[in-house]
This record gives sequence, C-alpha cells and structure tokens, in this order.
Amino acid sequence: MSTYEARLAALREQLKRDRLDGFVVPLTDEHMSEYVGAYAQRLAWLTGFQGSAGTAVVLPEEAAIFIDGRYTLQVREQVDPKHWAYVSVPETSVSDWLGEHAANGARIGYDPWLHTRAWVEAATKALKEKGATLVAVDTNPVDAIWPDRPEPSRARLVVQPDEFTGRNSAEKRAEIGDWLAAKRADAVVLSALDSIAWTFNVRGKDVERTPVGLAYALVNRDGTADLFVQPEKVGEDVAKHLGNAVRLHDRAEFPKALASFAGKRVAVDPERAVAAIFERLEKGGAETLQLRDPAVLAKAIKNPVEVAGHQAAQARDGAAIVRFLHWLSIEAPKGGLTEMSAAAKLRAFRDETGLLQDLSFDTISAAGPNAAIPHYRVTEESSLPITMNGIYLVDSGGQYQDGTTDITRTVIVGMPTAEMCDRFTRVLKGHIAIATALFPKGTRGQQIDAFARRPLWEVGLDYAHGTGHGVGSYLSVHEGPARIATFGGGDEPLAAGMILSNEPGYYKGGEYGIRIENLVLVVPKEVPGAEREMLGFDTLTFAPIDRRLIDVAMLTEKERAWLNAYHAQVVEVIAPQLDGDVRAWLEAECAAI
Repeated sequence: MSTYEARLAALREQLKRDRLDGFVVPLTDEHMSEYVGAYAQRLAWLTGFQGSAGTAVVLPEEAAIFIDGRYTLQVREQVDPKHWAYVSVPETSVSDWLGEHAANGARIGYDPWLHTRAWVEAATKALKEKGATLVAVDTNPVDAIWPDRPEPSRARLVVQPDEFTGRNSAEKRAEIGDWLAAKRADAVVLSALDSIAWTFNVRGKDVERTPVGLAYALVNRDGTADLFVQPEKVGEDVAKHLGNAVRLHDRAEFPKALASFAGKRVAVDPERAVAAIFERLEKGGAETLQLRDPAVLAKAIKNPVEVAGHQAAQARDGAAIVRFLHWLSIEAPKGGLTEMSAAAKLRAFRDETGLLQDLSFDTISAAGPNAAIPHYRVTEESSLPITMNGIYLVDSGGQYQDGTTDITRTVIVGMPTAEMCDRFTRVLKGHIAIATALFPKGTRGQQIDAFARRPLWEVGLDYAHGTGHGVGSYLSVHEGPARIATFGGGDEPLAAGMILSNEPGYYKGGEYGIRIENLVLVVPKEVPGAEREMLGFDTLTFAPIDRRLIDVAMLTEKERAWLNAYHAQVVEVIAPQLDGDVRAWLEAECAAI
C-alpha cells in the first residue's frame, strides 16, 4: 500500500470513529489564504497534489479531487487515479458533486474554520436535496491522523517602515474608522493575512513566499484595534511601532473575543472570513454586515511611495533575470542543465542583489512537456533536462522590502519549429494588445481579457487561466480584488495605482508551453478628443523577449514599434547595472527588429 493510499484509508477509519460519511478537505487555512503554512497543507499531505488551488472530498467508497484548468495535467502526474476521481471546476462544483454522490442520509463533515459561509450554504442546500446533512466538526479529522503535522510558525513579526509604505498605520486605521462610521458599524474583522500586514505595517515569515504573520484583527470605529497574535511573535520594536492604540492579545483568544459584540454591528468580509467567524459573532448577539474588507481596495491602489519602491525592485530584479538569461544562453546548449539546476541558479542571481527576502512563489522552471503545465512545480522527481531545440519556460519572482516581482520568459534552446514561432508570436501579439490597451475609467478586467486571446482564438486556440492578477507591495504575488480575466474577480473596475500582471500563454499538452509575463501599472492616459477619463498601462518589468521565437511577418507595424520601444527601455533601465559580456549580450538581444 502506497503512502497516500494508506493516508486515505486512515482518514476513512477516522471518519467512521467520528460518525461521518464523508469529509471535505480544501487547500486553504483559517484565513482563506491562497498560499498556506506547512501546518495547513492538508490537501497535499492527503493526496500528493502540489498545486496552489484545489479541494478533495472523501466518501466511504469513492474520493474526488477538484482542480481548475491550470492543473489538468499536473493532477494526473501527482494524484493516483486508482483512488481519486479528477473533477474540473468551475464546470462541476464541490457542492453539486456532493449532492450527486453523497448517500441518502449521509453526514458529510467540514471544518468551519476552512470554508466560507457561502460555501456552507451551497453545500447544505445540495445535500438537503439528497436527504444528507453537512456537519461542522470541532476537530479536523485530517489533523487527527497526521502524526508529524508541523506546528504553526513562531517567527517574529517585523516592522515595515513608512519609507516603504508611504502611509503610517494610524492613518490607515483612521481611514477604516471613517469607513465604519459611514457604514454605521462598530468594528470590522480583518482575517486576511495580507490585509492585517498592510493595515498595521508589519510583515512576517509564517507563510512561505508571502511575508505575512499569522494573526487576526478587529479594527474599531475610533481607529483603535485589537490584534490577536502569539505573544512570542511580538518583540519590543513591533510593540512600540503598534503603539497604545493597538491592544495585543493571544491569537487563541480570538474565537472568544468574537462573542463579546452583543448588540454591536460588525463588518465581516464574506469572501475572506470563514464561516466560524460569522457563527461566533452571531451566537454572541452581534449583527454581522457582509461587506468587503476595507483594506482590500486600499491595498491594491498603490501610493506614489509604493510605486517608486516597486519600480526599484523591478529594475533590480530585471538585472538578475538578465544575468540568468545570459548564463542560460551559454550553458544550456552545452547540455547538462536541468529544471532544478536552472531554478537554483536563478535564485542565486537574485540572492546576489543582497536585498532578496524570499521568492514570491516557487519558481516554475519548465522544459518541454512540463512547460505545458501552467502552474508546474519542479521537484527532484519531475525535473527534466533542458535539451536542444526545445522550449524552456521560467516563471519566477522575488520578494523585496520595496516590492514584489513576477515575470515569465519563454526561450528556445537551439532552433524552434515554425509552429512554436507561430504560437509564441500570437501570445506576444496578445501581450502587446494588453500593454497598449486604452479604456475608460470604470472598465473591468473581464472587458479587456479577450484582447489577449484574440490572436489565439483566430486559429482556434486558447489558454485555461486568467490573463492577469493583482500584485502586492511586499505582500501577496496574487492580490485581489482586480484581475484581467472573465472569472474570479474580473468584474472589479481597474483603477489608477493598481499593479497587475499581463501574461497570456499557450500550452500544447505533452510538448511545450509558452507564456510572456510583465507587470503593468494602471495609469491615467491622455487621449486627444476623449470624452471620458481614460486609463491604460505602463509596463514595469524589464527583460528581453526572445526574438528567435518571433515570426516578425506576423507583427503589425505598431506591434513591431512597441517591441522595439520596449527593448530600448529594457536597455535604458537594466544596462547601467551590468558590464562586460552580460551588457553586450543584453544590447544585442534588444536590438531593433
């Protein structure tokens, strides 16, 4: 019996002891985080799946894992089909699947600290129609059978100085207080870790790749706050920084504190707060207002200090990327490189900046067929050699105290096929369409998503992920609320100051993948004769785009002009940081076409 088969069997035995007929295992934590600490990696421990989004459902005789289009190939490599059915979302939701597969009268367990209230309501309704019941558990049964489950991190919080934030915490809390007054609310629950980090101008090391600390917060109408965090995580510097207006409590006291709002109106974000928070507040006599966390939009709209910091981080990171691409151009044709060794070398170039705090996500270092997996995660077992006449895709980013970066470059080692050049050029045309887009204020990301897809659609092709996501300021590399996508946040109006990615792609299963990603800043644009306030993008990421993969004949005159202007800007920003052979290589790579 394999390790994962044994774990599945052990969970089923635990469910029998708990008088449950099934259990739902999401990939998240009690803060509804995308990236979670090791202690919360229940889905990976149970199934072997290493993606960053997914859910499992275990019933007595069957089990299913739910993934979106980014992980269609990856799940098949990591999760045993003998024991798990693969279910695609959003085509089929977990709730709908439960309604179809749960037995009549079944008791299906869930952890109320790992699901939103909306999910609980949908699952309850779906099961009720089958005569089954959704049951909240006090103890997660996965934790009960996980003997060496890691402890939550005890790393200390650190102060994020005003020189990087542009605004102090008191100002931010006062603004939240004004928002509460306008909503006639007494307090707001902040449970999203990046919202807490942003509001209090602190950072942490409790989650890999995202500089946040495990905490909860309650911000009151008068601008004071209660921060719930393990006491040993707060040093004298952080306590002094927070000041007397922020009362400190042990994180374990948070559930009890929610019962102390009898007769008060408390704002809670239904997307970012778990069902248990609503339940504790309402049982304690509070009136809950389902409103979006007030830090979410404020955090997404960067102030001038944050923009300047991001530009500095991008220039620094771009130089590391160029050094890596130059090194790759020399070493890859010799043979002997692997996905793992290339990722390690890229990390080394970033480390040489002396300012790297962490990667912003696990580097996607992908050769050949692995590049066709959009969110591939290289391991010792999966690592392929980087071979001649093949595509190599590297999607990576760094966490610097002044900014968070995210860049994808696709390069050819040797000679590309005509098909590779066609697909790469179509992706580039889509990338340029987003980079040069002009749109009225109030436009949503979903309205411009098709700009990037049209060159692919014209020949019956597409890609199964969004075109762009928000990026934080030394925070989450995937930051809401805005996206360039037709789903999952694409309905948020784009606003000046937002930083998003621009990353169309193409993936040919089993052969190769292509993605070109830069970060862009939403800025006001002067359009002669415009009758509405107009916005557009300024590109923030600077590194050469592989011209060997471009079919120049497919580009319009305007697209060629954009590419040449972009490469000239790459030289302007990056070349002064380089010298010798690396600088000469960059200038050659950025020559006009």
